[in-house]
Amino acid sequence: MSRMFPNGTGPAADPAGSHFERRIRSFQPRRSRVTAGQADALRRKWAAWGLDVDGQRSVDPAALFGGLPVVLEIGFGMGEATAQMAAADPGTGILAVDVHTPGQGNLIRLAERNGLSNIRVANGDAIILLREMLPAASLDGLRVYFPDPWPKTRHHKRRLIQPEFLDLAARRLRPGAVLHCATDWEPYAEQMLELLTAHPAYENTQEDGGYAPRPAQRPLTRFEGQGLDKGHTVHDVLFRRAAHLPASTPTPAA
Repeated sequence: MSRMFPNGTGPAADPAGSHFERRIRSFQPRRSRVTAGQADALRRKWAAWGLDVDGQRSVDPAALFGGLPVVLEIGFGMGEATAQMAAADPGTGILAVDVHTPGQGNLIRLAERNGLSNIRVANGDAIILLREMLPAASLDGLRVYFPDPWPKTRHHKRRLIQPEFLDLAARRLRPGAVLHCATDWEPYAEQMLELLTAHPAYENTQEDGGYAPRPAQRPLTRFEGQGLDKGHTVHDVLFRRAAHLPASTPTPAA
């Protein structure tokens, strides 16, 4: 990818390099061809709309969007749903992080085509972005739509929604901000609901303590359509960050 985007004109191949430990990854990089249109969008717009997750600097999310409230979206596929949400809510900035270069290019292309100024694309590991680069209480929401379910039991440790991730997210979310997860993998949905219900930093938005109806602002995603085609049931889990963090919630390393 360095030959494709010379002189810093596009996303870096490995922005964090060897600066951080190689933890168990919750994502599996997907290799697919970058189209000419995607590559062109990345070359022209990356300097203005892109952010390499190098873990070496602090980023003020609000400053990226001229003071707008900011929602972090972890994993956006090809970006169609992200672009729809940005168009429907121009008063909210969406910081969308992924490692898939074609998706990054496609989302920037969609943002440019539709005149969307409230999207920024982060390239790299979302955990490094949250832990090393974002200040405390700097996010007005966090979206995790259809993360890799890692269905095999021996791979469950790779799932993103774990107690350690929830601790970290709680420190980066403002009080009252909503963590919104969605999955079509029933066992993963059950795990999400169980972990968030047990975590003292979060409160279920549903009075019955269960799953939420799909909010109107979440468009149907490509992954969701694939799951529905297979007969899967989609579950939305919406929890609000509590007004006060428990003393036992550790502060992530800065």
